[in-house]
Amino acid sequence: MKLKLIPIILIVWAGFASTVFAIANTAISTTGVQGYDLVSYHSSNGPVLGNGHHVSEHDGVTYLFASKENKQAFDQNPQKYLPAYGGYCAYGVSVGKKFIGDPNVWKVVEGTLYLNLDRDIQKEWSKDIPGRIQTANEKWKEIKDKSPNEL
Repeated sequence: MKLKLIPIILIVWAGFASTVFAIANTAISTTGVQGYDLVSYHSSNGPVLGNGHHVSEHDGVTYLFASKENKQAFDQNPQKYLPAYGGYCAYGVSVGKKFIGDPNVWKVVEGTLYLNLDRDIQKEWSKDIPGRIQTANEKWKEIKDKSPNEL
């Protein structure tokens, strides 16, 4: 009788274990640029919020788009639309920090989207945009894989 229970116990345990591992491996929903449509930053009207009808995933981040056309444009060339420095504040990166970028405080420079923490920080960044970008590009290599609280 005990030998007949072993397969049942193993099946029950396997079902329980797979459920636990499935829960542990569930992806966390991370919405990029606080839900703003990345392609819209490159239009004359500026940024607009995306919606759940037009969604793309890139490198574990979910991006929302305002239209099917914008989603398709992103899907064809994500690198063209992704914000510099993973969406962190461009000024912050230039000083070796990772501050959350405000999607309403932005500038497209030579086709690249840059976000900043707030308007005051953007004013400081704007005093020397080429120099700040060059410095941030160098710093980003050092801090890219570090968490913000490590900096």
